[in-house]
Amino acid sequence: MVNFVGAGSGAVDLITVRGLKLVQEADVIIYAGSLVNPEILQECKAGCEIYNSAKMTLEEVIGKMETAEAEGKKIVRLHTGDPCLYGAIREQMDILEEKNIQYAVCPGVSSFCGAAAALQLEYTLPNVSQSVVITRVAGRTKVPEMESIRKWAVHKATMVIFLSIGLLKQVEEELIAGGYDKNTPAAIVYKATWPEEKLFYCTVSTLAETAEQNQITKTGLVVVGDVLNGQYERSKLYDPAFTTGFRTGRNSTEE
Repeated sequence: MVNFVGAGSGAVDLITVRGLKLVQEADVIIYAGSLVNPEILQECKAGCEIYNSAKMTLEEVIGKMETAEAEGKKIVRLHTGDPCLYGAIREQMDILEEKNIQYAVCPGVSSFCGAAAALQLEYTLPNVSQSVVITRVAGRTKVPEMESIRKWAVHKATMVIFLSIGLLKQVEEELIAGGYDKNTPAAIVYKATWPEEKLFYCTVSTLAETAEQNQITKTGLVVVGDVLNGQYERSKLYDPAFTTGFRTGRNSTEE
């Protein structure tokens, strides 16, 4: 049995209870060494085999899984954040299915959630933005044309941009060409929830400059949108005059 486990956004104690239990019980752990906090591996039991997938190919990863499965061992594939986002798990699961090896997925806390916590930010503010676009700029991995940052920018929703710190000048150009004003607030979150976490507030037009001035070259998320300016309308959900299925609003004429 292979368990794909989300290790969380960085802080060791942000792995889920279920994920931690799976790590503690594993006989074999293959972890994404470029991003997963290695301190989590201190929870492994004695004798656990540990492999760093940053130095492995897909075929080598599957080979370790196949060998461990044949030996009846419990296997954890430890990914950063939540494995459903940029985790390259679909290709692994497809091969496991071909080999009749069972698997399951344990979700984790994504770094886009960690970034919001670090910024003390709500991504979906009333009358500002009710949608969150999670995307990336095209690099070695292409992005469908209809999902380009320029296309998404038309909506002016809250945007969280992964895997793009090295291409911020291009990100700026795409955001502005798509519809964001150059002075739209933005932020760069470096290593969200890690001990080294850093926050940099800027605007759409100063993203590249801000990263360069602070020597941020990788492991950062970009957040863009008016939710960063702190202006919004009060939620109707907790308005005293608003009736819900659990309470009747004051001065309400509804039955």
